[in-house]
Amino acid sequence: MTEIFFVLTVIYAAYVIFVTVTDKKKDTFIDASAPAMFSVKDTAVKPLIPENIKTKPLEKPIATAKPASKKAGLKNPQTGEVATSYANYRFMKRWIKEALVAEGLLEKVYKNNELNDEVEVKIKEALTKLEGIERYQG
Repeated sequence: MTEIFFVLTVIYAAYVIFVTVTDKKKDTFIDASAPAMFSVKDTAVKPLIPENIKTKPLEKPIATAKPASKKAGLKNPQTGEVATSYANYRFMKRWIKEALVAEGLLEKVYKNNELNDEVEVKIKEALTKLEGIERYQG
């Protein structure tokens, strides 16, 4: 037991010595002439926008955000549930997958091991068409 304690004490002492030596090296690396080389007083500040350009106020007010009452996403017409995140087919709700097939936008509900780049492109196109159908708009 004392041997383990001795080894841990030696390791700790070596670590403390290492940290103090490296801190001293960092302090001596930057000498006293460094602040004089980088003084802010000597540099001139130039404006980013030239003075001869005049800015006009906006003619039209900026459009406000969409009304909060209308939810973004796909709505299940049977239950009224609104799904806001459906970008990844693997984690998409089952009713969205079935709606894609029911509307004739996809041939079948794909399994995760059947997904590839071509199928993913078909799914993205089908989702944009499904978003356009009025009864699925949330």
